[in-house]
Amino acid sequence: MTSLSIYGVAASRTFRVLWVAHELDLKFKHILIGFGGTETLDSPEYLAINPNGKIPAIRDGDFTLWESLAITLYLAKKHSKRFYPQSLKGEALCWQWSMFALSELDKPIIAWALNDHVLPPAKRNTKLAKAALEEMQRPFKVLDQTVARTPYLLGRQFTVADLNVASVLFRARKMMLHDYPALADWLNRCYARPSAIAAVKMRE
Repeated sequence: MTSLSIYGVAASRTFRVLWVAHELDLKFKHILIGFGGTETLDSPEYLAINPNGKIPAIRDGDFTLWESLAITLYLAKKHSKRFYPQSLKGEALCWQWSMFALSELDKPIIAWALNDHVLPPAKRNTKLAKAALEEMQRPFKVLDQTVARTPYLLGRQFTVADLNVASVLFRARKMMLHDYPALADWLNRCYARPSAIAAVKMRE
């Protein structure tokens, strides 16, 4: 019996939860809720799972959890000693990169995408797009320098840290990353994984 339910639509932050589920080869029920979904976020049933009325969220048996990066870390730690670092320092670095993605990249990359190609041309703000792009240069440099030394963020093995950061950078694949060749190669490696391909198909 499948105990894991994932709530949300793939074209949202639910994407990273679906990616980790595929990476771990988990059986799950995908409940379409939110924009484009078949259920509403303000239903009493969903608010009992996530009182914020946002996606994603999961139900794992009798345990519920929301916030996408918390979910990916939880599932990775529960189901894999390979994908989730076992040492205290490795775990801390995994948290560091996940929080880095959220604090340094998540908002500016959405702002850039909206004003570069997502919104209709008449609604785009080129100044906001440029400012967001400039804001991302320092974290891009940090990432580029890191993956120039090792294939993945924590070393030679792909971990949930890579998945969390790469999922935040989903829209960066439309960017010209010539100034950050190591970052571009790392991003391509992450999205070449069968689990990433499967998750991307779900949002297309």
